[in-house]
Amino acid sequence: MTIDLSGKVALVTGGSRGIGKAVASRLAGAGARVALVDVVDPKQLKATAREIGGGAIAVRANVVDADDVGAAVSQIEEQLGPIDVLVNNAGITRDGLLIRMTEEAWSAVLDVNLKGVFNMTKAVARGMMKRRGGRVVNIASVVGITGNAGQANYAASKAGVIGFTKSVAKELAARNVLVNAVAPGFIDTDMTRALPEAARETLRKLIPLGRLGAAEDVANAVLFLSSDLASYMTGQVVVVDGGMVM
Repeated sequence: MTIDLSGKVALVTGGSRGIGKAVASRLAGAGARVALVDVVDPKQLKATAREIGGGAIAVRANVVDADDVGAAVSQIEEQLGPIDVLVNNAGITRDGLLIRMTEEAWSAVLDVNLKGVFNMTKAVARGMMKRRGGRVVNIASVVGITGNAGQANYAASKAGVIGFTKSVAKELAARNVLVNAVAPGFIDTDMTRALPEAARETLRKLIPLGRLGAAEDVANAVLFLSSDLASYMTGQVVVVDGGMVM
C-alpha cells in the first residue's frame, strides 16, 4: 500500500540536514507540503527546501523561544495551510562526563531537545484539537531508554521526550491527535562519520544487523506514523536501531 499524504501540511524541525532532511524528503515524496524549521544555518535550510521541491518552504525559528515558534507556526499556516503533521527533530549534543559537565552544557541540551519539543507541540496542538486530527512524531533516542556514559544531558533530554510523548498522547487522544516517538540507534550521519573508523567498527559490533542505520530508516518510521496506517497507535516509541536494544 502506497502512503499518500496529498493535501497534508507537515512541519519538520531541524530539517536542514541528516535525519530531519530525510524525514522532510520522505513526507514530501508522499505528497505532503513541507515546512522546514531551523535556526543553525539559514542558507543550508533554504538549499534543502529547494532540493526537496514540491513547494517546500524554509522558516528560520529557534525552537527554544516560544514567541519565535508561535510566529513560525503562523507563517507556515498562512503560506501552506493548517499543520497536520509535526515532526520534532531538532536536537543538539554537548557530551561530557557528569563531573566535568558545565551547567551551560546541561541547559543547552535540555532547552533544545526537550523544551523545544514542548514549545512546538503546544503551538500546533490547539489547532489540531479544533480540527479533531493530527500527528505529532517526536525524535527520541535509544539513549533515552538505556542511558549512555558521557551523555547524561542528552539521555535525560531524550528520556524526557519519551515521557512527554506518552503524557501528551493521553491528553490529546480524545481529539484524534496521535502522538508517538521514534527512537533511533546509531545512524550514519555527519556526527558518526566524523568518528575514527575504529570507533565506527566498535559501534557496528553492538548492532545485530551489523551496520549503522541510514537516515532514511528513521524517515520511513516517521512516514508510517504520520499516515493513516498508524491510525490506532498513540503514545508509542518505535525503536529503529538494528536490534541493538531488545
